[in-house]
Amino acid sequence: MTTEAKSLTRALQALVEAAIGRAGGWLPFDRFMALALYAPGLGYYANDTRKFGQMPSSGSDFVTAPEMSPLFGQALSVQVADALRTTGTDEVWEFGAGSGALALQLLQALGDQVRRYTIVDLSGSLRERQRELLAGFAGKVQWVAELPETIRGVIVGNEVLDAMPVKLLVRTAGAWHERGVAAAGDTLSWQDRATDLRPPVEIERTHDYLTEIHPQAEAFIRTLADRLEQGAAFFIDYGFAESEYYHPQRHMGTVMCHRGHQADTNPLSEIGLKDITAHVNFTGLALAAQEAGLPTLGYTSQARFLINCGLVPMLADAALPERIAAQRLLAEHEMGELFKVIGFHKGAFWNAVGFAEGDRTDRL
Repeated sequence: MTTEAKSLTRALQALVEAAIGRAGGWLPFDRFMALALYAPGLGYYANDTRKFGQMPSSGSDFVTAPEMSPLFGQALSVQVADALRTTGTDEVWEFGAGSGALALQLLQALGDQVRRYTIVDLSGSLRERQRELLAGFAGKVQWVAELPETIRGVIVGNEVLDAMPVKLLVRTAGAWHERGVAAAGDTLSWQDRATDLRPPVEIERTHDYLTEIHPQAEAFIRTLADRLEQGAAFFIDYGFAESEYYHPQRHMGTVMCHRGHQADTNPLSEIGLKDITAHVNFTGLALAAQEAGLPTLGYTSQARFLINCGLVPMLADAALPERIAAQRLLAEHEMGELFKVIGFHKGAFWNAVGFAEGDRTDRL
């Protein structure tokens, strides 16, 4: 670890320890995760370290679908164009635009169908990188740090929901506790406290069990439902429907960390230097959206969604290296099945192209 990296981690840990002290010696995991990822200037997504890239040699930590292949954005643009046309709107909103690769792909593919492209991103360093990449669309792209009161258009978010802070619940010897973070000297450690919080479904059997609940992601969806006047929203991320998410065999939870293209399960170490994520409970999102007046348009695997949007003929016209890279988007053992796409609509329902075949809404 470089001197600069050590300094960043020490500063962020001091900030976390101060927050633990103010909270009486214990911080719920969602509050810790928010600081670790988003503390101004120090959190993982708020500091200047490299995040996105194909290989560890680039100094990056992970690769997302748009960096893997431009065909991802080209296929997604088919669904976005379908939604813009059907809803009679001409604006696209992207949450958590990362390197800006997806925005570039969508802007190039959609052309004059998009009058304005708005990026909502909390990271100052990522916004600067996005501005450089999207300089050719300077008159069309804008950045905001928060949502306006009303939105008309199509919303997209690729791997944004998994980075929203989650609460950890653990059942030990039959009793439920909320898992949080405490500090002893210069070390962060886990500490569990009894709680009335529960997973949304009963966990079968009586074995010890660790899992997450997602109040912040569900609150985010409710806010979108309130602000979106006309349009649609599409989110791509890894996760499951509720019956799979809270399966009795998934007893170790889904929280994972990523650094240097390697994964680990300890979010309390090297804070600020690695990503912290949790899988998405798509059933919880769909219920939160429906209750707030934002019905589900469709839900399916990433592979099926991209195939519906025409990725296969795009592959036929691509060079061999491009076809090899894009296969990872479809392969069941790679991103094709683990990643899902969920769509919501405000306005009349229509048969969206991305969910034309293989829609799994009935499994939510």
